[in-house]
Amino acid sequence: MQIGIVGLPFSGKSTLFQTITRTHLDQFQLAKSEAHRTVIKVPDERLDNLTEIFKPQKETNASIEFVDVVGLQKGDSGSAQFTGNFLSTVKTNDALIQVVHLFENESAPHPSGSIDMMRDVNTFETEFILSDLTIIEKRIESLKKQILKIHDDHLKHELILLEKCAEFLQEEKPLREVELTKDEQHVLKTYQLLTIKPMLIALNLDENHTGGIEKLIDALVKTKVGKNTKVLHFFGEIELEMSDLDEADTKVFMEEYGIKESALDSIIREAYNLLGLQCFFTVGEDECRAWTIHKGMNVQEAAGVIHSDFYSKFIRAEVTHYNDFVTHGSFAKAKEHGAWRLEGKEYIVKDGDIISVRHN
Repeated sequence: MQIGIVGLPFSGKSTLFQTITRTHLDQFQLAKSEAHRTVIKVPDERLDNLTEIFKPQKETNASIEFVDVVGLQKGDSGSAQFTGNFLSTVKTNDALIQVVHLFENESAPHPSGSIDMMRDVNTFETEFILSDLTIIEKRIESLKKQILKIHDDHLKHELILLEKCAEFLQEEKPLREVELTKDEQHVLKTYQLLTIKPMLIALNLDENHTGGIEKLIDALVKTKVGKNTKVLHFFGEIELEMSDLDEADTKVFMEEYGIKESALDSIIREAYNLLGLQCFFTVGEDECRAWTIHKGMNVQEAAGVIHSDFYSKFIRAEVTHYNDFVTHGSFAKAKEHGAWRLEGKEYIVKDGDIISVRHN
């Protein structure tokens, strides 16, 4: 999974990137035109506990790649100006985090000269919509010409879909809010459209906001948040300082500022929810590992994530949920209480399942 972090200049997107990835970029690195990329382990207390129990040679967390996307400038008219680097990077991201500047800092002033949450959110949304509309309208024009020469049902269905999307965009609505079938999603995926990507809007606050966060979020939710869009907040400068502290000092810091959840934890939780993801585990003496899959996948499909041969040669799966395993203390005890099961290929995997695949 790859998540792109975007934002206007001085929004704090690089601060967020450094905070959640625990990397430190100097001024030379920040000035470079290339995107900054880091893969991080997804923290999971369940996996840590399983590792403590089984004491394997290796523990492997699920992972997420975060990309600090560069190449966005603020235009004279207030619009966002996308460079080629920005577009080529952001189109490959699975989800986006838009960082919104809501903090006061004289050394990092807002490029518009004032702080306005709705204006900044609208700036991005408008430019993303225009970018998608340009791509779709060009394809519609091409399809109409092709259909005049070749009577192809697939082309006709694609044209109907794109005309529906164009109408939606013309109403200034992002495509992530359109109800699409799996086939329609597959067709649109080839265009790498921006407004179809799940969006996390991350409000970058300072200590002056610790008492009024709910009002800010409610105001944004009522007007902008729809399907596949979530709002979260973080304290950029405060959490960047916290990223250098040990666990005990971090806890004290969070209590002092009333921070209930770190930026990393809240982003991972919301990203998994937006993308419809969950984890299952495999355990043993060699390795304890967390695997990321889409919700609704059956156990044969999950087995294929471990290894392609496990899908094609699947027989059965031994399944015990993490909570049941911890409650009973072993697979044997879980089996005695009916919490260990043999499941066929149609079993739908649940978040936290511990799975052992039987295969040819």
